[in-house]
Amino acid sequence: MAFRFDNSWRRDLPGSYLDEVPDPAPAPVLLAFNAPLAAALGLDPAAVQDHAAAWFSGASLPPGAEPVALAYAGHQFGGFSPQLGDGRAHLLGEHLDPQGRRWDIQLKGSGRTPFSRGGDGKAAVGPMLREFLISEAMAAMGVPTTRSLAVVATGETIRRDGGMLPGAVLARVAASHIRVGSFQFWAARGDGDRLRALLDYTIARHFPELAPGDGLGLFDALAARQARLIAQWMGLGFVHGVMNTDNMALSGETIDYGPCAFMEAYAPGTVFSSIDRQGRYAYANQPLILGWNLARLAECLLPFFDADEDRALELANGRLQGIAGLYAAEWAVVMQAKLGLSAPDAALATGFLAAMEGQGVDWTLAFRRLAGATQDAGALRALFARPEALDDWLPRWRAALAPDAAARMAMANPAVIPRNHLVEEALGAATGGDLEPFRTLLAEVTRPFAPEAGRERFALPAPSGFGDYVTFCGT
Repeated sequence: MAFRFDNSWRRDLPGSYLDEVPDPAPAPVLLAFNAPLAAALGLDPAAVQDHAAAWFSGASLPPGAEPVALAYAGHQFGGFSPQLGDGRAHLLGEHLDPQGRRWDIQLKGSGRTPFSRGGDGKAAVGPMLREFLISEAMAAMGVPTTRSLAVVATGETIRRDGGMLPGAVLARVAASHIRVGSFQFWAARGDGDRLRALLDYTIARHFPELAPGDGLGLFDALAARQARLIAQWMGLGFVHGVMNTDNMALSGETIDYGPCAFMEAYAPGTVFSSIDRQGRYAYANQPLILGWNLARLAECLLPFFDADEDRALELANGRLQGIAGLYAAEWAVVMQAKLGLSAPDAALATGFLAAMEGQGVDWTLAFRRLAGATQDAGALRALFARPEALDDWLPRWRAALAPDAAARMAMANPAVIPRNHLVEEALGAATGGDLEPFRTLLAEVTRPFAPEAGRERFALPAPSGFGDYVTFCGT
């Protein structure tokens, strides 16, 4: 089966996009293809793979594609830009799978658009393979996320701070690319009619149980999804790195894997992004930014909370005041699973983190080894410079364990994540033309909960000489 495009964005949201065609790659070569995802979309993987180099590089378009660049606004590191938009991306169309579910098929790194703001609209091999690798790892760990269908080398070289690099395009699959910034775009222009059209479109696409125009119901549903998503990030030690409002998808998916990475030694202030010099999007700040971003969405939706402005503000403030509690409840559920508890227990969860803090304890290893500490905590204690920090906590934890704690914990705590040093090793090799390390790492991170035996190299943190890790947005 080929793509079955039904492009509702074009049909229902005029004015929110520009007709733009991807730049044709001069010499496209397929670097990575996600056959299982293609099958899940109801496509014929072999047939799509045969055309992937051309379709996903702009060299040609799949039948039925009507490419556009989407318009949106957004707060970037706290500063508002009334017009951002797809500056290096093209939405090819919306594919309907055999169950009738709608999926955006988007190219990233596919050339300049009127939203490029001086950028070249291109992307390099390393960052595109990085998004493929980490988004697929997140999906394997059960985190809602955009997915990666393919990466194609374009045959071009692009200039970045590190010099000239081989270019590439990512084919991304998303439940939608509706963002908080999509609402901000029309709110900033005072266009109530198009804001209402976007509201109704979002409800029909993602929350069909709600009535058209139900802004308050939409906000409540979105807040619940986002709180659950950020709690999952926190449970995995994942640092997104650029939680701008244009990177908060209303589908509840993780989107835009730019300067992201996984925390190794537990430190709440962990930052990886080279441009986040103030730590705005540090690990521990992610729940706070959740509330901040949702406040920006509430500002856009105020006219749909209540016709009376004072009442609308009252409703918005009440919802915003409840977000911290909403997140705390989701985080407690995540930590219940990670700790193998019979019931959520925030005090036990924070107690374990307090014992870890300041000791350089690897986040992923600590939780994985905790599963074996129901009887013998030796392997866990070996991770701690001061293992006595666990002395009071361990008996209280053991008393609160569920009967099948070890089995629960094995499915809640990955053995293998995309370790930063291995990611860099794989991407460096791929940039030089050797894809084998990338393929090997991808195979390991997409079975995250399998036993460590035989793959210990992928389960251990970076060697001491690796140094501080810095990531870049890839533009």
